[in-house]
Amino acid sequence: MATIRKLKSGRWQVSIRKGNHKAIYKTFSEKAVARKWSNQIENQIERDVYTDYGNAETITIKDLIIKYRDEIVPEHKAKSSTTHKLNKLLRYGVSCVHLLKLRSSDIYKMQKQMQSEGLAPKTVNTYVQLLNQIWTTAKRIWSINLPAQSPFELVSLQKVNNERDRVLTHAEYARLLEAAERSELRMLRDVIVFAYKTGARVMEILNLKRIDTDLTKKLATFRDTKNGTDRTIPLANEVVEILKRYPFGDKFFKVKSYDSFSYFFKQARDRAMLHDFRFHDLRACFCTNALLSGMSESQVAIISGHLDWRSLKRYSRIKAEDLIEKINDVNVVKMKDVIG
Repeated sequence: MATIRKLKSGRWQVSIRKGNHKAIYKTFSEKAVARKWSNQIENQIERDVYTDYGNAETITIKDLIIKYRDEIVPEHKAKSSTTHKLNKLLRYGVSCVHLLKLRSSDIYKMQKQMQSEGLAPKTVNTYVQLLNQIWTTAKRIWSINLPAQSPFELVSLQKVNNERDRVLTHAEYARLLEAAERSELRMLRDVIVFAYKTGARVMEILNLKRIDTDLTKKLATFRDTKNGTDRTIPLANEVVEILKRYPFGDKFFKVKSYDSFSYFFKQARDRAMLHDFRFHDLRACFCTNALLSGMSESQVAIISGHLDWRSLKRYSRIKAEDLIEKINDVNVVKMKDVIG
């Protein structure tokens, strides 16, 4: 049965002891509200539909984000970029919401704020899905009692047009390198060239170990890549010379964090007036240039690590103007065949 008593503070405390259920306590500022709540809880216990949310009532989304960042993310492959995203989430109002008070409207508010900051729809969706994963982890792994219906089930993701055709012209590439040379991060130019010449992802480059390279054979192996496999690639002469400039340590490139590297890259990019360019677009630059050079799709895929043409196609941003000289070559070949 429920007992309601007035505390010295003037608030009203409800205590419910019923059957085999553990005692339930909650305080209210008004006695009428306390009585209404106690009746609801007793009724739920009678119908065997009561769920104790006691371990979730004082937890905020911020608490969960920090717990997920510190306990779960260290086991992720993309721990650096995921940590960056989680730290960014902590700056939004949704992180201050108590777990049981989270509503779909809070998530929509975060979406709207991110859009106003210029984040792409796909990026906004990534943050929403990350929060959803944290909610699921809290329920399944940390055994935090949460409502049966997740507020994320009521949220629609942004419509994504993920097609990008951004590659650097020779002039833009030279401008980016010139800006990188003036960066406080001395290795920035070399990392950019490495990515441009190999199509490697930024963390593959930053995590490359000396033990996994053979500069004599001009080979490097990226371990446990995004696809879950190791990948060995040939190194262009310019890349070999770059690696020779870093003779110390188990890794060639030492940076404090992904956030630190990203900061210096964006600084150089903006200095070069390439505001719409992303570091990951260097991967597309390599794939496009390699295909235009005459490499076959399978040869490019061996270096880039793409598992099929559909995946590689997204990074091969060949335009009609890139094919003007080649179409002339085709016509010359056909004319020779006719003459022959």
